[in-house]
Amino acid sequence: MNVTQTIENIFKRFLPSPFAIAVILTILTMLLAFFLTEAPSNNESHFLTILSYWENGVWNNALLVFGYQMMLILVLGHILVLSKPMNRLITKLTNLVSNTSNAVLLVCISTMLVSFFNWGLGLIFGAIMARKVAEAAQARNFKINYPLIGAAGYVGLMVWHGGISGSAPLKVSEAGHLSSLMTGVGNPHLASKLPELITFQDTVFSSYNLVLFGILLLVIPLVLYFVGKSTKSDFVTLPVYQEETIENPKNLKGAEKINHSKLIGIGFGILIMITLFYQYFDAIKSLAISPNLLNFFMLGLGLILHGTFSNFLKALGEAISDASGILIQFPLYFGIMGIMRDSGMIVLISDFFASIATTTTLPIFTFFSAGVVNIFVPSGGGQWAVQGPIVVESALKLGVPLPKMIMALAYGDQITNMLQPFWALPLLAITRLKAREILPYTLLMMLAAMVIYISGLLIW
Repeated sequence: MNVTQTIENIFKRFLPSPFAIAVILTILTMLLAFFLTEAPSNNESHFLTILSYWENGVWNNALLVFGYQMMLILVLGHILVLSKPMNRLITKLTNLVSNTSNAVLLVCISTMLVSFFNWGLGLIFGAIMARKVAEAAQARNFKINYPLIGAAGYVGLMVWHGGISGSAPLKVSEAGHLSSLMTGVGNPHLASKLPELITFQDTVFSSYNLVLFGILLLVIPLVLYFVGKSTKSDFVTLPVYQEETIENPKNLKGAEKINHSKLIGIGFGILIMITLFYQYFDAIKSLAISPNLLNFFMLGLGLILHGTFSNFLKALGEAISDASGILIQFPLYFGIMGIMRDSGMIVLISDFFASIATTTTLPIFTFFSAGVVNIFVPSGGGQWAVQGPIVVESALKLGVPLPKMIMALAYGDQITNMLQPFWALPLLAITRLKAREILPYTLLMMLAAMVIYISGLLIW
């Protein structure tokens, strides 16, 4: 029995559903906070206080706003992929495959490139690419390792935080964000040395980050290629995934014509794009990309590509259904984050690494601590909100460049997505695969990427 089969059998036996994992992690976090943190000094019950931290996190207004932004990034990215032009492109690409090995190369490389631009778009693009490969294999009657191809469609979540839609690079590119983040936290003298903002030129588009991404773009597909050569393939049986179809309804009357008018649909999309470039021109020019900018862009582009409100809303219905699991689990992870933040657990984790670190090793410890925290809080923006102050404070104390520390957190956060199935929910819904089927292969990708990221942080 090979290694991947052994891992798959372990996951089949012990891994519950993603929602159950969120509940288990919630209870585990409560227990850890109870035993590892100090009870409040006002004689209130320690456990009831922890429950209060949890409830405050579940309904944290700032995190709910962030959650809505992230849901829009996911849903709008999905809507783009469901458009006719994107589906024609995906179909042409998948017609090139004839076996597992060349299928994983195609799915992995294209998904990583798309995810570097936008994580939501990349996640859905990779899922539909994997599904289309399976449909092509079914139609042309050749065998594939479908779980491996599904894992290749999930690889974008291992590079997203170092890309254009990465939460930490996006937030620090906002003027005044670092100062507001550090208000009332740590040494005021150190905080006064903070820059107004850190642009993408120092983070996402820096030479070191682009080189690391280029290496990943070469190594990870090759790893999956050779795994595909050595693992068992089989025939798949799936219903054909139904994408949007452009309607040409006849005899429409009155207001019905608005929903099916290409002039109005595309015209409104163009209006959004004009507003985007007028409102965000300076931000685009300085590479200060924000979640609102990305969402506005994808909203306008989605309307243009779909052509009519009718087609756009049909795709919206499909996208919303696949995002439902994330919608209900987000508050649970916000609650976990509330416990970790208010009880001091996250400070314990990060301070432990900082206390044993040097200038050279601090980014490595930040990488690992971010990976650990991401298992409990699989939200890049939420993780930055609670771990960011510790990262910034320790960087200022030891004199480590802030862009390097920000990217170390980003790399660590994204790497353990390959173990945490939270963000795989839309992919699993589209591909009809189970988390335990893809995780043995995502684990291999994670180990290969860890070597690359750690080497990059040491050499940089």
